Amino acid sequence: MGPITLAFGLALLAWVLVVGDLLRRHRPAWHWYLAGYPATACRVVFTWRKVAMLNDLSVTRRPPRGLLGDLVVKGDPLRPVVPRLSFPRATRLGLTATVRLHAGQTPATYMKAADALVHAWKVHAVRVTSPERGLVLLTATASDPLARPGLASAPAALLSALIGVLENGGAWVMDLRLVPHWLIAGATRSGKSTLLARLITQLAPQPVALVGIDCKGGMELGLFAERLSALTTCRREAVAVLAALVNDMQERMRACRTAGVRSIWELPEKLRPVPVVVIVDEIAELYLSDGRRESKAEAEQCSTLLLRLAQLGAALGMHLVVAGQRVGSDLGPGVTALRAQLGGRICHRVNDPGTAEMTLGDLNKDAVVVAQSITAAEQGVAVCTGPDGGWSRARSHLTTTEEAMATARKHAALTPALPAIDRALAALEGDDK
Repeated sequence: MGPITLAFGLALLAWVLVVGDLLRRHRPAWHWYLAGYPATACRVVFTWRKVAMLNDLSVTRRPPRGLLGDLVVKGDPLRPVVPRLSFPRATRLGLTATVRLHAGQTPATYMKAADALVHAWKVHAVRVTSPERGLVLLTATASDPLARPGLASAPAALLSALIGVLENGGAWVMDLRLVPHWLIAGATRSGKSTLLARLITQLAPQPVALVGIDCKGGMELGLFAERLSALTTCRREAVAVLAALVNDMQERMRACRTAGVRSIWELPEKLRPVPVVVIVDEIAELYLSDGRRESKAEAEQCSTLLLRLAQLGAALGMHLVVAGQRVGSDLGPGVTALRAQLGGRICHRVNDPGTAEMTLGDLNKDAVVVAQSITAAEQGVAVCTGPDGGWSRARSHLTTTEEAMATARKHAALTPALPAIDRALAALEGDDK
């Protein structure tokens, strides 16, 4: 009977290990709830006091006998008091716990101890936030969801694009109705071009006009020309197209004023103009000049026109997505003014800290530090802002150039005509002749 029992036990153990491995690979959330969370929750509870004391998260107080006078407690050691930690609550791929701060404590101390919590709890990362005064929320992520991002789901909506996955396992969505303008920074091979391809792939089936400004000769956005209502490949053409869009914006203003509404979305559907998404690849090409008077004038015109679109376009269905390898104040004062109007921010790996600071510094200093820690091996990983003003690490879904071109070709018939831009480009060609 003994050998049979032993064999049965070994077979059962092997079966449990096989099932556990299958769950871990194919159903990570199930594996986390069944096995990972109970073990991690125990580590959090049993290690909290030691971790808090070693990382200066506790405070010291006199013994209760101190109330009788200083002489009574003379020679007694001060007692460390550890902040109260709530029982960890499971999330889809991690857990959260709330700490009630003692008087005089600040969340900054907990942010410094985040790495120590990672090692003690054996998790991938710990995020420290303060939802309200006197409380700290510790959010632990069991594993890196960006290492093997799955295809998350998101509700389809006009001007909404499913880009990838957030570090909490949720869908990374760029909703241009909620956040109308975006700034995207990223060095070569950081994932910036892949993100733009993903954005175009998501917007191509929608009834929107896509305008591409690619002053690198159209090498990037020219691949999707069949779905673009207009494509400019030099700064002179960009000035003409942007000026036409500003004129069209004035016409939309008059239509709204005549109808007594504040945005085109309040107009009847039959009278509503088509939304326009302007995608700028490599913003530096529009702002830098070679010193010639004509070049400097074109750069100033681009700066002014982009700023007007960003300031007034949201309610009029005009949206900007501006991308660049480097974004800095040295490109001109207009860049800082434009940055202030671009509420959505995405920062991939960058080559200089100034670009990360320019992209995220005015929103959150912690986000700048996280963006600077992105390595070359983490292609597609970025720090992005959300509609609620917070930030998160995220990774865009890999969209190959062939897939994006095929999608643009498939939906080429949906490309709206923009007569104002067509007239502006035709006039430019006539001047050249």
